[in-house]
Amino acid sequence: MAKKQLKGKVISNKMKNTVVVEVERLKKDEKYKRRYSYLKSFKAHDQKGECKIGDEVIIEECRPISRDKKWRIVKRTMISTDTGPEEILEEPIIEEELKKNKEAMEQKEEKEIK
Repeated sequence: MAKKQLKGKVISNKMKNTVVVEVERLKKDEKYKRRYSYLKSFKAHDQKGECKIGDEVIIEECRPISRDKKWRIVKRTMISTDTGPEEILEEPIIEEELKKNKEAMEQKEEKEIK
């Protein structure tokens, strides 16, 4: 059977190798047929200790590691910084490609001015 995966936000990293992840989920009210969101917190295992408060992560169900900890971090999807969140790119952008793009933009601007 496939393991459950949830996407959430780290709200605490004060414990050793453990982070608290808050997951927002939708639930449907049976009587009024209306959807509402609710938050639930999960303790997840962070072996490397690299997650910070505000990071968005994907957690996966695993065997019980401790009394409360039954999830582990699979991947960080968004990194939190002082200026704001930054997405983690799957493939890094090469500096040469950036330079080529800037040069192409400058050439277009020069043609438009003429």
